[in-house]
Amino acid sequence: MTDAQSGSRILVVEDDINLRTILKLQLERAHYSVRAAEDGEEGLRLINEEIPDLVLLDVMMPGMDGWEVCRRIKTSISTANVPIIMLTAMSDQEDKVRGLTGGANDYLTKPYELDELLVRVSNLLQWGQMQRAASPLTGLPGNIAIENEVSRRIELGEKFAFFYIDIDNFKGFNDYYSFQKGDEAIRLTASILVGSVTLEGSGGDFVGHVGGDDFVLIVDLEHAENVIQEVVQDFDRKIPKLYTPEDRAKGFIEAHDRKGNPVRFPIMTLTVAAVTNEHKELTHMGEISQIAAELKAFGKQESASVVVWERRAA
Repeated sequence: MTDAQSGSRILVVEDDINLRTILKLQLERAHYSVRAAEDGEEGLRLINEEIPDLVLLDVMMPGMDGWEVCRRIKTSISTANVPIIMLTAMSDQEDKVRGLTGGANDYLTKPYELDELLVRVSNLLQWGQMQRAASPLTGLPGNIAIENEVSRRIELGEKFAFFYIDIDNFKGFNDYYSFQKGDEAIRLTASILVGSVTLEGSGGDFVGHVGGDDFVLIVDLEHAENVIQEVVQDFDRKIPKLYTPEDRAKGFIEAHDRKGNPVRFPIMTLTVAAVTNEHKELTHMGEISQIAAELKAFGKQESASVVVWERRAA
């Protein structure tokens, strides 16, 4: 543990009272601030009271199991970047993969070695600090987490859709209405993305904030079409409400360039570059980024929200 991690808030969600007590004591001896919950419902209640820096989450619990608790944590905009270590007595590879694809960041099989637990906790706390620093406005994971998620899915051989999402005409809106309104638009977009994967996704989907007005969604192929259509429809429905009734009725805002010439900025829309490995193998993040950049440039020619798909075979 680093000095910066001393006092970090850890939530232990474990139904076994003996193990819960031991974990709490061991972590407190390592100078962490620890709260404990005996089941999933109590764990979510404690998270709502105070967002922890890390969650140790048992898989097999009565009522709401660890899979569902993990899903709820990762699909809430306020807690999506909280790292989770799944604790389980099961050692099958299938269970490990399920935990990681469900949004967990790490996996520890009981009985565990204390030294290993503390190292994993320290590493994930450091990772969480990096993500919070990367995206303080939305609370969503940033570039490092995005690259890690892509690499993880490629290594597991998963079929997925990678959506690069860019807000059109954002700079004009931000300059015209103020950066506070611009921040409101960014937070609203983040909320729309998280809400869309919650409504139409699989529970293991990833929402990331590249920075500024750029976002990333990583979704399994089965739900990809429904998720991104929900994103576009919800964005087009909600974003115009950020404009004044007069500007909304006109369909644009009017500002001036550096030479004093009037410039019209239409109501904000989305350009979405959709890259999949359905018919073409993807091997690394750089390859995906290059394809997404080409698709985005093509989509920017449209005046309305658009999703541009890359489905060419290798």
